Amino acid sequence: MTAREADVLVVGAGLAGLAAALRLTAAGRSVRVLEASDAPGGRMRSDVIDGFTVDRGFQILNTAYPELRRIGMPDVGLRPFVRGALLRDQRGLHLVADPRQAPGGAAGLVAAPLGSAAERARLLAWLGAVTVLPASRLRGAHDLPLEEALRRRGVVGDPVEHFLRPFLQGVLLERELTTSSRFAAFVLRSFALGTVGVPATGMGALPAALADRLPGGTIEYGARATAVRPGEVDVEGGTTRRAEAVVVAADPRTAADLLGVRRPAMHAVTTVWHAVAAPPVRRPVIALDTEGGPVANSVVMTNTAPGYSLDRRALVASSVLGPEPLPDPLLRSTLARIWGVGTAMWEEVAVTRVPAALPALPGGSPLRRPVRLAEGLYVAGDHRDTPSSQGALVSGRRAADAYLAGR
Repeated sequence: MTAREADVLVVGAGLAGLAAALRLTAAGRSVRVLEASDAPGGRMRSDVIDGFTVDRGFQILNTAYPELRRIGMPDVGLRPFVRGALLRDQRGLHLVADPRQAPGGAAGLVAAPLGSAAERARLLAWLGAVTVLPASRLRGAHDLPLEEALRRRGVVGDPVEHFLRPFLQGVLLERELTTSSRFAAFVLRSFALGTVGVPATGMGALPAALADRLPGGTIEYGARATAVRPGEVDVEGGTTRRAEAVVVAADPRTAADLLGVRRPAMHAVTTVWHAVAAPPVRRPVIALDTEGGPVANSVVMTNTAPGYSLDRRALVASSVLGPEPLPDPLLRSTLARIWGVGTAMWEEVAVTRVPAALPALPGGSPLRRPVRLAEGLYVAGDHRDTPSSQGALVSGRRAADAYLAGR
């Protein structure tokens, strides 16, 4: 039998795999990370196309994620967005934002289509509770599909249709608001308490920085796992790698296939990237369509991070739910309505399709699932925790800790 090459083999160098490897190496264990692609990050990657930085879909970092603080937020030159959104209705764009951060935010709160005074009050009361209640209270709350939980709190009508649904569909990647109300509460809490932004050089900077913390040679690129067993990984090309334990931290569908379990339901998103001569607005803020259009959100990336463009043109990222982009005429007409400018001359730079972007987490689902499958076999990923960067990082640490504890 071939000798063990490390204490632990980690399959996948996405956030979950990197978090597991960091925890294990910090505890003095030897680790080999087997990554099928040519760089770390998994679903969090950035590419440079014709001088523009293009992420694998529109993604953000949130400094309020507890696991980012625990692991130590790398210096990635975070460029912040305004804490708020531009809401499009028939009268124009309304900036709804923290007035302490964005002058004009208070006026937008008044003018935006958020319903009657009573409806606004119920919305603010619920958001306030989500923000100030202890995390333990939120975690222990009765879990429902979000829309049902909102209805029970009297948050219905315009506040939902013109703010919460347009905003959350781009975060949860589903429009029906069937996601766990507990998870949605944590998401909104993090947006209220944290700084939300992107690294100066793209989202791939975060996993790259985490990978750099590992001992040299820990990650082996181009090593695609084809089968796993407790303590063993078969790699494309016919070799079998051995260790005391294996942590499967591949993407959710690949992990399920390797482990021989049912694939989790996943939400898809497609982002179209356009280069434009001049940005439609100057603020670093996301734009939402309150009129029920097919675009989940649109944002001028270069207003936040100028380095996303190497020439003087602006870069706009516009996302739709699903695995395919809208027909080009429909996309351009929708973006013209949202931004209030012509889009005929916008140049398409790239289309990023992410058919398995986030695991679904319906109301009533557990917020955590077991990470130990058998002695010597563990699994990590946002499908074992919450569907987020926070969940991916937590799951990696949990899998490492389970191995270290021998359970």
